[in-house]
Amino acid sequence: MTHTLLAFLGACALIAVSPGPSSVLIIRHSLRSRRAGFAAVLGNESGVFVWGLAAAFGLTGLLAASQLAYDIMRVVGAVVLVGFGVQAIRAARRDGLTGFTAAAEGAAGEEEPGGGWRAYRAALTLNLANPKAAVFAMSFLPQFVPSGSPQLPTMIALAAIWATFEIGFYGLYVWFVGRMRTVLGRAEVRRRLEQTSGGVMVALGIRMAVES
Repeated sequence: MTHTLLAFLGACALIAVSPGPSSVLIIRHSLRSRRAGFAAVLGNESGVFVWGLAAAFGLTGLLAASQLAYDIMRVVGAVVLVGFGVQAIRAARRDGLTGFTAAAEGAAGEEEPGGGWRAYRAALTLNLANPKAAVFAMSFLPQFVPSGSPQLPTMIALAAIWATFEIGFYGLYVWFVGRMRTVLGRAEVRRRLEQTSGGVMVALGIRMAVES
C-alpha cells in the first residue's frame, strides 16, 4: 500500500507540473492578491475532487462513451476558456489606461470586495467545463486501486489525496507570486502578464474547440 501511495503521489506531481489552463488562471488571480490566488486553487481542486467522485461512481464513463456529450462539453469548455482569456486581455487594456493606482494598491495587499469568491468560482467553472479532466480522472484513478481493495471508497480517498496534494503544490505558485509582488505589482509588468495569460487562455480555448 505504501509503494502504491508513493507512486500515486509521484504521478500527482507529474500532473501538477504539466502546464494547463488551470495553472494559468491560478497565476493570473495570484497577480491580483494572495487571497484570490488561494481561492482559485481551492476552486480548481474542488473541481478535481468532483471529477474524482464522478469517476469513482462511474459517471465519467458515460461522458467518455458518448461522443455527442463529450463534444458539447468540449465546446462549452472552449467558450469558457476564451471568455476568461478575453477578460484578461480587457483587464490588461483597462490597467494600461487607469490601472497604475490599482496596481499599487494590489502590491500593498488590498483587494476588491468579492475577489476571492470570483476567483474560486472561475477556477471551479473552468475545471468542470473541461471534458479532458473528467476522462483523465476516469483513466487515472483506477490504476492506483490496490488489488483486492474496495474500489469505490479507495477511489474517493485517492481523489481527496489528489486534490489535497495539488492544493499544496499550487499554493507554492501563489506564495511565489506573492514574494515577487514588488516586481509583478508594477503596472506595466502586470499589464504584460495579464496580456500573456489572456492570450494563452484564448489559444488553449481555440485548440480545445478544434481538436477531435
